[in-house]
Amino acid sequence: MGTLDHQGGDYTTVNYTTVNVNRVSLAYRVWGKPDAPAMVLLHGIGGGGPGDWDIVAESLADRWRVYALDQRGHGRSQPRADYAIDSLVADVHGLLATLGLTRTVVIGHSLGGVVAYLLAARYPQLVRALVVEDAGLLYPRTPVAPQRPDGALSFDWAAVLALRGQIDQPDPRWREQARRVTVPTLFICGGPASYIRRETITGLAQVLPRAEVTTIDAGHMVHQQRPAEFAAAVSEFLDRTQHP
Repeated sequence: MGTLDHQGGDYTTVNYTTVNVNRVSLAYRVWGKPDAPAMVLLHGIGGGGPGDWDIVAESLADRWRVYALDQRGHGRSQPRADYAIDSLVADVHGLLATLGLTRTVVIGHSLGGVVAYLLAARYPQLVRALVVEDAGLLYPRTPVAPQRPDGALSFDWAAVLALRGQIDQPDPRWREQARRVTVPTLFICGGPASYIRRETITGLAQVLPRAEVTTIDAGHMVHQQRPAEFAAAVSEFLDRTQHP
């Protein structure tokens, strides 16, 4: 297992809460009133930590209790030897159970979007609505070895290698399970500048009973490149489909 160290962002001044789930210490930050309906934000590979979701979370916290989770091996969450995508789904399920969160809005970016839709497929009673940012069905692809950035990292490099390997050769069950999502779902595409193939997103949206697709031409990192537009799209979607 790789090491976990940090750069970029003063972790000593950020308010985190930790919880033990599946023998992993998971860290998360919270915005909004304690009695507001819950929303969970899931980052992609190499994401998490201060700055990832901050603007979006602050924009949505007027109506929602927003939880931004650092997934295992990222940010302040504990690194582990096991980086199976199924384990990430189990972590989020365990977090919801530990915090007593039900009928939660779940928003996921990239790999976090895959974790989000698998969670909604497996535990529909826990998810009231889903937002998937620039992620779709996973199909086998030709592996390309990722290059480790220089210097200290805010995530465990072993997590990148393990998760990329599963994305390159995904479990076909995940595609079957994704097609079982029944909750209202918004897919946000990053447009032509994104490396995610749009047909993997629209192909999933077309088979779901309550799905819609919108495009924000920002590339793969929509919530960071166009946070105001991202938050507005989420709010408009939830205004139409939810009644918090």
